[in-house]
Amino acid sequence: MPFIPHTEEDVATMLSRIGAKTIEELFDEIPIDLKCGRLEKVPPGLSEMEITRLMMERAEKDGIYHNFIGAGAYEHHIPAAVWQIATRGEFYSSYTPYQAEASQGTLQLLYEYQTMMASLTGMDISNASMYDGASALAEAALMAVRSHKTSRRILIPKTVHPVYRRVVRAIVSNQHIDLVELPYCEQSGQTLPESLEEYGKEDFAALVIPQPNFFGVLEQVDALTDWAHAKNALAIGVVNPIALAMLTPPGEWGSKGADIAVGEGQPLGIPLSSGGPYFGFMACKKLLVRQIPGRIIGRTIDLDNKPGFVLTLQAREQHIRRSKATSNICTNQGLMVTAATIFMSLLGPEGLRRIAAHSHANTLALVEQLETLTGVKRVFSGPLFHEAAVTLPVPTQDVLQTMKQQKILAGLDLQEHYPEIGNALLVCATETKTSTDIQNYTQQLKQALS
Repeated sequence: MPFIPHTEEDVATMLSRIGAKTIEELFDEIPIDLKCGRLEKVPPGLSEMEITRLMMERAEKDGIYHNFIGAGAYEHHIPAAVWQIATRGEFYSSYTPYQAEASQGTLQLLYEYQTMMASLTGMDISNASMYDGASALAEAALMAVRSHKTSRRILIPKTVHPVYRRVVRAIVSNQHIDLVELPYCEQSGQTLPESLEEYGKEDFAALVIPQPNFFGVLEQVDALTDWAHAKNALAIGVVNPIALAMLTPPGEWGSKGADIAVGEGQPLGIPLSSGGPYFGFMACKKLLVRQIPGRIIGRTIDLDNKPGFVLTLQAREQHIRRSKATSNICTNQGLMVTAATIFMSLLGPEGLRRIAAHSHANTLALVEQLETLTGVKRVFSGPLFHEAAVTLPVPTQDVLQTMKQQKILAGLDLQEHYPEIGNALLVCATETKTSTDIQNYTQQLKQALS
């Protein structure tokens, strides 16, 4: 709180009214051995003006960095109106809409969010919503197994975000679901459809298809989706919502479209915030609606012919399903979804396309300039969106440290997750980067390599 209104006289009056002499007496039921006493290392309280100055001084010490890291969390421009509206009291304090008649504003917002996400992904249904992109993928895997009924195996390419794969494994492994990792082509950086031939006679519940993949490369989604359906498996798309403004949505992949689409909603107006909170999205075909976790908001007409919004489906353990719930970890990341809905409303389809196109162009420009440096080249030949892997002639960590000293966060070291690539960096340039930023990055990298 920026302002605490209670004076010492106010506190004394309240204590007198309830029959306590001091604050300590009010909490006398707490055993003395549980009390820590005075907090000797906590400094005296500061005024609002003093604390504001302190925080500004500490922020200046951290410095302002030019960020070229992507890898699942992206620095996009967020219009000031997004969080100015999202932090209004009506939105900021609202939580789960258990009581529909008292939650019409929240329900309407979630309904509009679902409509936008279904449109963006080309799917029939969207829920509202998931914790993050990684847990959304895990829920999609569980959905696929419940729907398939005969197989508890999931094909998941190594080009899926390594953290996503780790989270999925942590969630589904104890439910006796087997994840089979697919290799990627060392030349293109894609999961080649022909590499699936050895699995053609095996039974799988689903094939996961990232678009773009972790390397920023675009996969052959049509061929992969059709392969999955030909083998009686579901196709699960893991997608970047900004990229969908330019690329074919998962609902239109192949001859029938993907069955489930999930991803990280952070690019839709959510600040990086040192890693969260973010939110995950999930959409699916109507046939799978009874298997989708979370809640679905519906629009209806009441007896007076007035529109209203209701919780249409809520297959959660907190509701009537109990042990039969589709999930016990799904959630409504209400504030993040509110911001994303406002973000999409303000920008519209054309605004999202401009962000996607500008980000794509900036990354192409960055890679083109980097490849003029001795020993630097793209790792993969496949088409890209707004990320690319580049090899370096020297140890990656040394370069990252040198660049950081120049206030540049130069990218993600790929050695931890893909040691077979060698000294390689995953770089990203969104619409926030100018031509000057890209030129400066190239110049500083040239010096770092020398």
